[in-house]
Amino acid sequence: MTGEICEFFSKRRYSPKFAWTPGKTGISGGRLSGEAEAQFDVEFRNVTKRFGEVVAVDSVTLQIPRGGFYSFLGPSGCGKTTSLRLIAGFEQPSEGDVLIEGRSVVGVPAYRRPVNMVFQHYALFPHFNVFDNIAYGLRQMAPRPDKAEIAKRVGEALELVRLSGYERRRSWELSGGQQQRVALARALINHPTVLLLDEPLAALDRKLRREMQIELQTLQREVGITFILVTHDQEEALSMSDIICIMLEGRIVQTGGPTELYDEPVNRYVADFVGKSNFFEGKVVETDARGARIETQDGLAMAGRSPVGAAALRAGATGVLAVRPEVVFISSLGGNAPFDADVTAPAKIRNRIFLGEQTEYLVEAEGLGEVLVRAPKHAETLTGGFNPGDQVLIGWQAASALALANA
Repeated sequence: MTGEICEFFSKRRYSPKFAWTPGKTGISGGRLSGEAEAQFDVEFRNVTKRFGEVVAVDSVTLQIPRGGFYSFLGPSGCGKTTSLRLIAGFEQPSEGDVLIEGRSVVGVPAYRRPVNMVFQHYALFPHFNVFDNIAYGLRQMAPRPDKAEIAKRVGEALELVRLSGYERRRSWELSGGQQQRVALARALINHPTVLLLDEPLAALDRKLRREMQIELQTLQREVGITFILVTHDQEEALSMSDIICIMLEGRIVQTGGPTELYDEPVNRYVADFVGKSNFFEGKVVETDARGARIETQDGLAMAGRSPVGAAALRAGATGVLAVRPEVVFISSLGGNAPFDADVTAPAKIRNRIFLGEQTEYLVEAEGLGEVLVRAPKHAETLTGGFNPGDQVLIGWQAASALALANA
């Protein structure tokens, strides 16, 4: 990685193949001049990347629209980082085509592509101060801007990332969040078409990470440049992204907005990776246009709706019912259920975790096994809450459950 960083920044001279025009204001993104604008900033057309016998990216086709916040999300080894490296130019596809602004960049090295990257560990030059770190890319351009132009653009970049007055500080005199802002300013100052973010918040503590998530969203809206994030953190992707691409074993499983992926997962993998779910596996005994009924090994039959875009389940096949913890009702055991539910079961509280606005319970439910329940604060106020060992009643509505392929 060290060699790649050195190549990326020491050879930061754009190829004559790309002619750049600066944005109308400050640091907003430059665009190809003299041609009609492409519909997408980045495209993969049947892209495959092999490392020996290992297929890291497998026949991926995707289109990333201009001016949005896009994320690759998935576990280690799913192909998300390789996809980012294919865009950056650190890897070349074994098959297929990679396009930026409608032009193929296969064979174009990293330092000649209209992209820039913020690395996980920022890769700031320790012997440079903040000003020189940010100005480095400008000083490598041909033709090189004069000193006044460099000072002007560095000042704009510092103002954009809210670090005005920090020009003479060294990297070791900055906090983690400030170092990340310097890395962002350095990456944006050359007006890239696309900014690539390689898990840029991984080194920050939880509170600072949340603050920087908000700042990155704000920054992306201000500059209007396409941001592409790689992360394995579902919360990070859901909170920051306009579009999320869920990957597994080198392939795209589902692409959509955060709400769509959370509410309409196409299979068990997506439902399990995006948010938390309770899963009840069994045999599909009945299907219709709205969903399916699944019978567990214990003989309990439960219905759920089919998400939009999910593959149709077949009677006799193995399926799974997914139930989000927040749609599960909980009440004291005894008497009639104080909620409208299609499935109910007596249960015993095993564990309780206070989450501020919610309380999370792990219960052992009769016929269902362990079930995760999240009760909002107002419900806790009404019931007084529950403690480990308490006997309770849980339940949910069939419309809140999802009937999914067990993949």
